[in-house]
Amino acid sequence: MKDKQNIRRQFKAKWKTEKIRGKYYSDLYSLKLADLLKDSKEYSQAKNIMLFYPMNHEINLLTLLDDKNKNFYFPRIQGKDLLCCPYEPGCELTQSCFNTLEPISEPVEKNLIDLVIVPALCCDKNNYRLGYGGGFYDRFLKDYTGKKICCIPKEFITETIYPESHDIPLDLVITC
Repeated sequence: MKDKQNIRRQFKAKWKTEKIRGKYYSDLYSLKLADLLKDSKEYSQAKNIMLFYPMNHEINLLTLLDDKNKNFYFPRIQGKDLLCCPYEPGCELTQSCFNTLEPISEPVEKNLIDLVIVPALCCDKNNYRLGYGGGFYDRFLKDYTGKKICCIPKEFITETIYPESHDIPLDLVITC
């Protein structure tokens, strides 16, 4: 656990530094990762996709919402749980406890979703991700049956995050 805390601290600092430089949060970088995601078979085969609203330092994949051939969903936090809520343009959104936007629409069963795009501070070479420490996505993905992908800059891939028994590996990590 101590190693995870050190890695989390290290990559939070790196995201903040790179955000200040404007390197990873730039529109062009986010667009490149979104294009690579769209080219993946996991994305092309999916009809129902859960995205996330980016925090101020994360990759912004919201351009995917322009894809009219997909149904999109966003997470909503309720207590310690992550709910999966439908999103349509014009859908009412509210600010979450993490200062991101989340829908107020009624949640759906998570296994109706074909693909979950998961945020991360970093990922390791075995497709494990390190989040922000709340465990929301680990609990959500525990019995999820669809595909799980993270889009992240290659500089945020590390040797290991020291996965624990509750950590769920991703099916694909897309980098550039």
